[in-house]
Amino acid sequence: MANKPMRPCRYPGCRQLTNQGYCPQHKPQKNRKQSAQWHWLYDLPLWRDVLRPRQLLQEPWCRQCAKEDRRVQATVVDHIRPHRGDWALFTDPDNLQSLCKSCHDRKTAQEMQQQLRA
Repeated sequence: MANKPMRPCRYPGCRQLTNQGYCPQHKPQKNRKQSAQWHWLYDLPLWRDVLRPRQLLQEPWCRQCAKEDRRVQATVVDHIRPHRGDWALFTDPDNLQSLCKSCHDRKTAQEMQQQLRA
């Protein structure tokens, strides 16, 4: 069986070559274990049926793209300040923003990188 070709790490801006998707420095499993503690909150009816749809109805366009004079439909509801399981931050409508998937992934990657540095 042939080996997979080496490709750049999937982490935004990283150019280290790997055949695993992410280089050892940017493997997301480490942070996923932490977020798994509160990821169940996203399955609650309050999030799924109330908070998320309300946010997308109130703000249907990506907030970050709008700052760059682009009009892109939002598909993700993001917590401005990471809640990390804090119920008050999780349910606070003022802590929510609508983003496109690209902007959300970029923001999340930056937050994960900052968390790794801390």
